[in-house]
Amino acid sequence: MPMLRMAVSALIALSLDLFSEFVIIHWLDLPSVHIIHVWPPYLNFVMAWNTGIDFGLLSNYGGRWLLVAFPIAVSLGLTAWVRNKRGWILPLATGAVVGGALGNAFDRVIYGAVVDYLNMGCCGINNPYSFNVADVLITCGTVFIAIGIGRDRRES
Repeated sequence: MPMLRMAVSALIALSLDLFSEFVIIHWLDLPSVHIIHVWPPYLNFVMAWNTGIDFGLLSNYGGRWLLVAFPIAVSLGLTAWVRNKRGWILPLATGAVVGGALGNAFDRVIYGAVVDYLNMGCCGINNPYSFNVADVLITCGTVFIAIGIGRDRRES
């Protein structure tokens, strides 16, 4: 049952990421428009093609296929790890991470870069970085995996 929960969660996460990027690229044409003010200064869509890792680090080193292979390997490892876990938190959180990681890998295969477009700011802070739904899913999934592991350790 944990594998089914993880698989459904991963499929939903991947679908959310791919659908949001389809809307951003094809319906809103953000690559041409470059910026759409949604709820300034809190939320804007700002087009960014991320060829590197977080915050564009390592973007000048041409490791596209390594950055495709790594999230696939991590996804396979997480899938094997969650196989015997019980409960809901770990399988769902793992699915979010796997779906997000595969979404970013898909972007690199299709576009040569990750499609980043969410830009948030507040209180006079101009954030120069954009991110995407997959990044949110990976971050939230990782936090819930840590919570789930901590909970399992306390119960043991």
